[in-house]
Amino acid sequence: MPITKQASKKLRHDRVRTKQNAKIRHDVDMIVKKARKMPTAKTVSLAYQILDKATKARSIHKNAAARTKSRLSKLLKK
Repeated sequence: MPITKQASKKLRHDRVRTKQNAKIRHDVDMIVKKARKMPTAKTVSLAYQILDKATKARSIHKNAAARTKSRLSKLLKK
């Protein structure tokens, strides 16, 4: 448990941030799963948008987003 007042505030802030990041990551996972199942231009484009937003919010790493986008574009070419 936090000892100082500042540490307890940080803990509260971290818990909120963790919930926000979990929601964003869940959205990313669901959209990417849908795009992999049905790789159409519309679903892949939506996945790109969600990945870019998650990267901007720093919920996922930019290289992870780029790797996922690359793999989705490969599926779209097939």
